[in-house]
Amino acid sequence: MEQQHSFATPGPAALGAFAVAVFGFGAVFLGKIGVNGLPLLAAWLVGGGIIQLTAGIMELKDHNVTGGNVFLYFSGFFMFAAALSTIAKFLMITNGITPEPTIEGWTWLAGFGFLVAMTPAYAKANAALFVLVVAVDVALFLIALIDLGMVNNAICKPIVGYLLLFTGCIALYLIAATATNSVYGRTVLPVPKPLVK
Repeated sequence: MEQQHSFATPGPAALGAFAVAVFGFGAVFLGKIGVNGLPLLAAWLVGGGIIQLTAGIMELKDHNVTGGNVFLYFSGFFMFAAALSTIAKFLMITNGITPEPTIEGWTWLAGFGFLVAMTPAYAKANAALFVLVVAVDVALFLIALIDLGMVNNAICKPIVGYLLLFTGCIALYLIAATATNSVYGRTVLPVPKPLVK
């Protein structure tokens, strides 16, 4: 999935935005963040959405169908919609209204379907990125089931939280490898080969 870019690759910035989001979501699912942290998380998601939107447009311009569409999709739903949802939940909870999570279960189910549809294309990327995407597939499926009330939250929320933190760590390594290897013009930090040539 190496692309020739008219600009330098926006991949590290987009993966950085992804890492910020999944660390924030991971903390929420692990119960480390209370209701008063939700507006702050929303602010960070908006910042990440701007980065991912920019990266998605750049990748699509350079004919990277996979990365461009995933960054664009993530900017809209994983970042901007999630930020609005987070703010809405905060306002509802602080005003004594219980949010109805079922609608988000259905929308996360569609998000899971989108990412699963894109996953085979990532088999041509490096294996670390493929593992990241598969782990996010599992996390999104579990989030959908949690919001639909179909699983035990006490069991599934920590699994989601740790999966998200795991994917954030992979993203941070790929950021370092991409930037360092590009600057030095050689492999300084190894990146696993693609699963499919």
